[in-house]
Amino acid sequence: MFSGIVAAVGRISHLTAREAGVRLTIEAGALGLEDVALGDSIACNGVCLTVVDKDAAHFRVDVSPETLSCTVGLDAPGKINLEKALRLADRLGGHLVSGHVDGVGEVLRFDPVGDNRLLEIRAPQALARYIAKKGSITVNGISLTTNEVNGTDFTINLIPHTLQNTTLHLLAPGSRVNLEVDLIARYCERLLSEGVAR
Repeated sequence: MFSGIVAAVGRISHLTAREAGVRLTIEAGALGLEDVALGDSIACNGVCLTVVDKDAAHFRVDVSPETLSCTVGLDAPGKINLEKALRLADRLGGHLVSGHVDGVGEVLRFDPVGDNRLLEIRAPQALARYIAKKGSITVNGISLTTNEVNGTDFTINLIPHTLQNTTLHLLAPGSRVNLEVDLIARYCERLLSEGVAR
């Protein structure tokens, strides 16, 4: 589990093709790998991946064809948001995030509002019912609060701190982003859905 509070911006520096999928070499930046062991989970742009190798400044993860097919930002060199998995004693600054991307959204607007930015995203139709006004959503691994929701489209206000400490400042209309909806909404739907055995 993660909180959606990005700890560092890293960089995919190298991709190596595997028999199935790819192995990514990721520059950890300010993440700090001293307490990371092989087998640990790190969220990379919101995708929970397993560390299979590491050195002082880099770690490596294997990405399956399935993961590549339903996410963005893991198939080419570039900057990515990084977060280590939570420990039970950690402060939950964002919201509960599993690192299992539900779908890919498209940026519609990325407009300046003073020193903030108004981000508007179109979610896949199947995810729209899980997105609520003033609810939580994860965009590229970042826990954010929705402002307005209109069908499949929703807006978020991004403050300067978020823009400076994540990759969100790189977005533009047409950019694609990884989305994970609020875990609680999924469980509520399951509990309330008709036809579930009691």
